[in-house]
Amino acid sequence: MVTEPSEASGPSEPAATGTPAPARVLVASNRGPVSYTRHDDGTLEARRGGGGLVSGLSAIGSDDDAIWVCAALGEGDREAVRRTEGRLDPADTGGQRVRMLGIEPEVYAAAYNDVANSTLWFVHHMLYQTPLEPSFGPEFRERWAAYETYNRAFAEALAQEAAEGAAVLVQDYHLALVPGMLRALRPDLRIGHFSHTPWAPPEYFRLLPDDIAERLLLGLLGADRLGFLTRRWAGAFKECARAVLAGRGLTAHWPDDGAVDGGPPYLTCPRAGDGPADGRTYLAVHGLGADGDFLRERAHRPDVAERMVTLREQIGRTADGADRKTIVRVDRTELSKNIVRGLLAYRQFLLDHPEWRERVVHVAFAYPSRQDLAVYRDYTAEVRRTADAVNAELGTPGWTPVVLHVLDDFARSLAAYRLADVALVNPIRDGMNLVAKEIPVLSERACALVLSREAGACAELGEDALVVNPYDIGATADALHEALTMPAADRADRAKRLAAAATALPPQRWFLDQLEALRA
Repeated sequence: MVTEPSEASGPSEPAATGTPAPARVLVASNRGPVSYTRHDDGTLEARRGGGGLVSGLSAIGSDDDAIWVCAALGEGDREAVRRTEGRLDPADTGGQRVRMLGIEPEVYAAAYNDVANSTLWFVHHMLYQTPLEPSFGPEFRERWAAYETYNRAFAEALAQEAAEGAAVLVQDYHLALVPGMLRALRPDLRIGHFSHTPWAPPEYFRLLPDDIAERLLLGLLGADRLGFLTRRWAGAFKECARAVLAGRGLTAHWPDDGAVDGGPPYLTCPRAGDGPADGRTYLAVHGLGADGDFLRERAHRPDVAERMVTLREQIGRTADGADRKTIVRVDRTELSKNIVRGLLAYRQFLLDHPEWRERVVHVAFAYPSRQDLAVYRDYTAEVRRTADAVNAELGTPGWTPVVLHVLDDFARSLAAYRLADVALVNPIRDGMNLVAKEIPVLSERACALVLSREAGACAELGEDALVVNPYDIGATADALHEALTMPAADRADRAKRLAAAATALPPQRWFLDQLEALRA
C-alpha cells in the first residue's frame, strides 16, 4: 500500500483538553493519526496521517463520541504527551479525540522492535532461518515482560476512556494481549481485534515458547470478535487455538464451508471472571480494499502529472520511437515483499526473451522500512545491488532495464500506477497487499497483474491475475512474458474485474462493517 505523506498543520503548542466524557467508540493502535516533530526553538509541529481508521472514525457520526488511543513513537510525540497529559489538541488531529500514551522509551523499544516486529511479525510471515533463529533465552523473557507492560498500558487507558458498553476496536499483532487484559478490567465492553498480517499455521506458531503462544491466543480470545483479512488467516488462527489450547477447554464451531463472514464460526474458551458470558469469540473476514475514489482524485493532481513526465523520460522510447512497456512494483523494503526475487525474475525474463530487451522497463520503487533494524538495512542494500547488477549486465547506452527509486514519493508512486502495463506483486507472504489492488484501479493501460499465491489479495483477485509461486523465479519470468503478450481484449476484461474486486470494500466501509458487527 502506498500512503500519502502526512499533512503538516504547522508549529503548535498542544494544550491539555481536560477529561472529556467517556467514549462510545474506541480505536487502539500502535501508531496514531498524528505525530509530532520538535524544533530547535521548542515548538512542536503536528503532522496528520490518513488511512482506513482515520476515514472510518470520521464517518461514524457526531452521536458516537470516539477516541483513538495510540503510543508516542518518538521524542516529539513524548514531548506532546508531557505538555498535554496525553490528550492531544483536536486542532492537531483534524478534530479527532486522541489519547497518546507516553510509554517509557526502553519499554516501547523492547515491546515494539524486539517482540512485535522482530518476533511476532517474523512468526506470522514465516521468515525465520530456523537453523539459527529464533532463540528464546532470558533476554527475550525480559523483552516479553516489556511487551506485556506495553499492552497493559493500552488496556488500562481504554478501560479509563470507555463508556458503559462501548465498542473497542484493537489493531494488529502489537496489541495481541489487550483484549484479554481489557476484558478483565471492563467485562461490559464490546471488544474486537483485527489482524493486518497473515496468521501462522500451528507448526510455525509453536516456534514460540509454549506459555507465550498460549498467552497470545488467550489474550486475543478475550475479544468478542476477531477480524482477519482472509479466510485462510482466520482458519490458521482457529487451528493454532485448537493445537495450543486443547487443555483449556477450547471448542470450535466451524461450518464445513468455513464461511467466516461474521456469522456462525466461533471459538469458545472459558474466561476468568467472565460473568454470564460464555467466552465465545466470533471469527470474521473483512478483506480491506482500495479507496478508489480517493486514488482516482489524488492521481490526477498536478504533482502526479509532473512525476509522470519525469518517469516517461527515465523509461524512454524504443529506437523506432514507440513507448516502452512498463512492469511496475511499489513496495516497502520489508523482508516479506520478495523484491530481490522479483528483480531476478525480470532478469530471467530478459534472458529467456531477448526480443523484449530495450522494449520494456521495470519501474521498481523500494522504499526503506524499519531501517533501525540491521536485517532490514542489509536487505535494502541487497535490493540496490541486485538492480545495479541487472542494469550492468543487460543495459545499453539508450536503455536502463531497471529504474529503481528508494526515496518515498507518494505522487511518483501514483504516476507509476497510471503508467503500468504489468503490476508485479510477488510477496513471500502478505496479509493482504493493497498495492495489488491499487495499481489495477489507476492503470491507464489495462494492466495485467502478476500476483503471488501467498498474498492475501490472491483470494479476491486470483481468478483474473497471473498467479505465481513467489519462490519460483523461472515461473515468475514466464508470467511476466504472458502478461506482456496477453491479448488486448483479455487484458481489458481482466483489468475491469480486478478494479471492481479491488474496491469492493474500501477502507471506510471496512471499518464501519466491523463496528456494526461488533455492536450487533
